[in-house]
Amino acid sequence: MGCKILVVAEHEGGAVRDITWELLGLAHAVAPQGGWGAADIKAVLPGQGIGAVAAAIAGRGAAEVLLVEAPELQDYACDGYDRAIEAVVKAEQPEILLFGHTPNGWDVAPLVAAGLGVPLATECSQIAREDGRWLFSRKAFNGKFIQVLDLGKARPLVATVQKGAAGPFAGTTAGQVRAVTPALGVLKARFVETKKGEAGGVDLTQAPVIVAGGRGVGAADKFEIIKSLAAALGGQVGASRPVTDMGWLPHQHQVGSSGVTVNPKLYIACGISGAIQHIVGMKGSGYIVAINKDAEAPIFGVADVGVVGDLFEIVPALTKAVKEARGQ
Repeated sequence: MGCKILVVAEHEGGAVRDITWELLGLAHAVAPQGGWGAADIKAVLPGQGIGAVAAAIAGRGAAEVLLVEAPELQDYACDGYDRAIEAVVKAEQPEILLFGHTPNGWDVAPLVAAGLGVPLATECSQIAREDGRWLFSRKAFNGKFIQVLDLGKARPLVATVQKGAAGPFAGTTAGQVRAVTPALGVLKARFVETKKGEAGGVDLTQAPVIVAGGRGVGAADKFEIIKSLAAALGGQVGASRPVTDMGWLPHQHQVGSSGVTVNPKLYIACGISGAIQHIVGMKGSGYIVAINKDAEAPIFGVADVGVVGDLFEIVPALTKAVKEARGQ
């Protein structure tokens, strides 16, 4: 039996990557719009020796996990994954096929779409059904516009989804794991090695609290007050594009259209004016506090609480109050 939404699951080191839970969360949010239920959501999982990973996904979001195991799929390579996913899609005939907009996703999704002869929407942040059509939204022109795509009548509708665009699936399911063995043929690409970045990297998409600084902070060394408040709240440090362009913080701290989209429970913007490129990356936050000397700063338009004042007076006082409240 086929499915309506097929999620391409990712794994690393024997664990499910967070983007998989986000894709499943999005699938469960989107399914009712098509008149579908949890039983219509499946996942395809290529790899080797990953039965435990498949079981985890079946228990948290997928009605069925289609496990494609082969020695050639032990590590990611675009050619083998492309053929495995394409074969499963042809057998399942899903309405929607979702990839994460990750290094693996943006590498293999175009190959799969081309092999199926269908268009591809990339880096989507929202999927909605209107007047019987599925519409895929994504940022365009450096985040100044939201582009809404209608991919037409070709099926499946294929999209890569931006990290942080959807909350992870948090429920449980009694899904099944089914092994499938498509013929991979002679592969033209092979895995060589993985090179890791420095340990302790920043992943703002998973942070429950973000304290972000902008050009108004003034200099790299002045970011210590931003870092102190983030540490007191148990959060991460974010930044606007000017901050990373000037080298005050590394690029992985950048929030916005050319950085990452985040949706923490609490977002505190310090000295950030609120250019549209930044706002599109954080407006989905649960609670937004803005601190800026300019009462007309656009950031106040999306803030739940706005404080007009000097961040160098307000932020240290806020940090002190948080520490006292927590007995630090």
